[in-house]
Amino acid sequence: MKTKTKFITILSVIIFIITSIIVGRAVMSNIISKKIQEARSKPIGIVATKVSKANFFDKLETFGTAIANRSYSIRIKKNELIKLIDLNNYKNIKKGSTIAVLTSGKVVAPFDGKIGKREITPGILGGDQTIIATLDDIKILKVDIKVPENYIKILKRNLKVEATTSAFDEKFFGKIETISSRVDPTTRSILVQAKIDNKSQKLIPGMLININLIFNETQSLGVPEQALIIQSTDKFVYKIVDDKIIRTKVMIGKRNYGKVEILEGLNEGDVILAEGTNKVRTGTKIKINKFQ
Repeated sequence: MKTKTKFITILSVIIFIITSIIVGRAVMSNIISKKIQEARSKPIGIVATKVSKANFFDKLETFGTAIANRSYSIRIKKNELIKLIDLNNYKNIKKGSTIAVLTSGKVVAPFDGKIGKREITPGILGGDQTIIATLDDIKILKVDIKVPENYIKILKRNLKVEATTSAFDEKFFGKIETISSRVDPTTRSILVQAKIDNKSQKLIPGMLININLIFNETQSLGVPEQALIIQSTDKFVYKIVDDKIIRTKVMIGKRNYGKVEILEGLNEGDVILAEGTNKVRTGTKIKINKFQ
């Protein structure tokens, strides 16, 4: 009798534990389900942008060496020198400034520029009794570049140019100044000279300059690159209509400076998701926290 009672007690405890686990799971599942439902019904804060027109273009990448717009070399014999401007500071001087006073007269700057000492090995060009100074006008720099002959049709005077160099994390701008009248039969290229605005005088002659020739410029609808969704050969963006996300197929064109050209699928003024495309899906309720 005692054994039977003990068995029934143990069985009751086991049944109670199993029942508690089942009920607990059901309660937790219900709580989680409600939380998910609340999360889904709660609008997601997003960053949006309006579809607007932007500049798009094609570019040809090439390079060349920077040349001063104007240069003036000065040779001064030490036995004729009375006074000399400091050549070690590479400083700017104005047109007409005295560079050196000689026994025979003065050497003056023929134009505004940056003066410095040219490194010459003793014994060369007059030996150690000769001082070589240079005056360079570098507010504008020239860059000679070679363009493949198949790009001749896009070449024209004043064509826009973007210049960069490994020394500075910025762009410098200029234009095509001259175009050769002949193609080099050896390289199958045409020589072109660009002039680069260098008012900051950060660039100096002799530097290697990376050049982008800008052509086929157009004004088209554009969206941020991070707004674009690519699936196989199809491209989409998330358009926002009545605070809801709608996946919209688009046709794209050029890409420039983080923008993608939109050829079809959107209109100017449409509001789209600017970033975070992996956080939403079609039909998701959203709240615009910020416009980009």
